[in-house]
Amino acid sequence: MGDYKALALTGLGLVGGWLAELLGGWDAGLQSLLLFMALDYASGLMLAGIFKKSQKSAQGALASRAAWQGFFRKGAALAVVLIAARLDLLLGLSFIRDATIIAYCGNELISITENIGLIGVPLPKPIKGAISALKEKEENV
Repeated sequence: MGDYKALALTGLGLVGGWLAELLGGWDAGLQSLLLFMALDYASGLMLAGIFKKSQKSAQGALASRAAWQGFFRKGAALAVVLIAARLDLLLGLSFIRDATIIAYCGNELISITENIGLIGVPLPKPIKGAISALKEKEENV
């Protein structure tokens, strides 16, 4: 049994390393983005599952379709990071991927903060103002 476990973990490590390399390397930017994505997904699940205040379903409760859509949106964002990393390689640059990651990190942080606010945790006024300004700017683009 131990041999199968070691083989499975080795395979998982190889696939994970290959994916990280495709996404431009396992650096602080990619680590932060994946962490923010996980926190956003978890806070969304808490909002819907525990507090029943999700804006993704009519009842505010968990909806498997909304959960899958969120999961696939995050996958699509990682595909854009992959494209940005490949563009950097193709053009001999080093900022397209980083700018893409920073933009997605900002988006994830806004979503996490919104979820925390809907859960009922009081947010400082500057954070509320920043979220409102970013939402308004996004709507005008």
